[in-house]
Amino acid sequence: MNRTVILERLQSQICEGNHIIGVSTGTGITAKYAAQSGADFILMLNSGKFRQMGRSSLAGFLPFCNSNDMVMDFASREIVPLVRHSPVLFGLNANDPTIEMADYIEGIKRRGFSGVNNYPTVGLIDGIFREALEEDGIRYDIEVEAIRLAHRQDLFTVAFVFDELQAAQMVEAGADVICAHLGLTEGGLLGARKVVSLEAAKSKALRIFDTCNQLKPDLIKMIYGGPVKTPVDVQYMYSDNTDIMGYIGGSAFERIPSEKSITVITRDFKRLGKLDEDDFMVKMLKGITHHYDYVEFVKEYVAQNYNREIVFSDLAKVAHVSRSYLSSLFKKEVGCSFQTYLVSFRINKAVTLLHAPQLQLSEVAGMVGYPNYAQFSKMFKKLKGCSPKKYRSNLSTKT
Repeated sequence: MNRTVILERLQSQICEGNHIIGVSTGTGITAKYAAQSGADFILMLNSGKFRQMGRSSLAGFLPFCNSNDMVMDFASREIVPLVRHSPVLFGLNANDPTIEMADYIEGIKRRGFSGVNNYPTVGLIDGIFREALEEDGIRYDIEVEAIRLAHRQDLFTVAFVFDELQAAQMVEAGADVICAHLGLTEGGLLGARKVVSLEAAKSKALRIFDTCNQLKPDLIKMIYGGPVKTPVDVQYMYSDNTDIMGYIGGSAFERIPSEKSITVITRDFKRLGKLDEDDFMVKMLKGITHHYDYVEFVKEYVAQNYNREIVFSDLAKVAHVSRSYLSSLFKKEVGCSFQTYLVSFRINKAVTLLHAPQLQLSEVAGMVGYPNYAQFSKMFKKLKGCSPKKYRSNLSTKT
């Protein structure tokens, strides 16, 4: 797929109000289903292949193998023929001393790749090691030159940048997409720490994109890595700005979902016949024959899904009882209707979130299951006696 067609597709997506999605992978099955599900382009990075080996993405920076040879081998054989209608980008190690850059990029184009991306990148390395690399001639400037050469050969180019200066260099080199790389994909961050981490990442990306806008306002701008690893995280990054136009993910699409699903399914098959009494699914299954577990199932379902739409009749179907029976049972045991319980649960969650000043009120509403802010404000005032705005204002006064 040529560069002009790719850019027309991406600009069309942006004009329609959609965001651009790039998926970094090391396996055909991920590339295939990512493309089928609407990914706008596929990145072939050596770290993606190492992830499929059960290794860390950092393996892509260690001398285990020749990065360019690895990507050329598996991507040209396994990926390019599989997703012919989606752009496949080559993760180019520009600092490879064994290649002649212009000729190698020409070879990338001949093998069916639609573009290039600068990876592995020295931009992820700092400190004494970075200084030593630069003294030896291994520099980010060489990655900039690789993007320039690829642009001249009419390949689509996605540039990872780590600060404003690098962004300016890549814009000048002709990069089609500037992607603010926010660091290695993190995991396990919760609560306030997660919010602060996301806010810092967002501020960094917007500083980089401000530089891009001064040089080329219509440039496509995306983010990658750091604390951004779930759809909710990405939604937070998109909020209150139009500069962040899309997201590129690697671990977020492969490692993290695989770790969770494989761990859970293996554990559950292993534990058949001796399942934990506290297991959520066990409670649900027991509820089919022991009515007193129905209510626990409903309460735990709310705790895990309060930020999504919950249809009470669907829960009754899962439990294989009538809606009216489950409703009367719930009200008898809990002391209020299901709807009252759900609203109270959501509003109490919102109270906690209002303590994070970085979050907009509309964001808090969405995070507790109210896409309509007016409805959220109405429910909040009914339960707490004041609007969310007034409640947050009172918090500021107390502190």
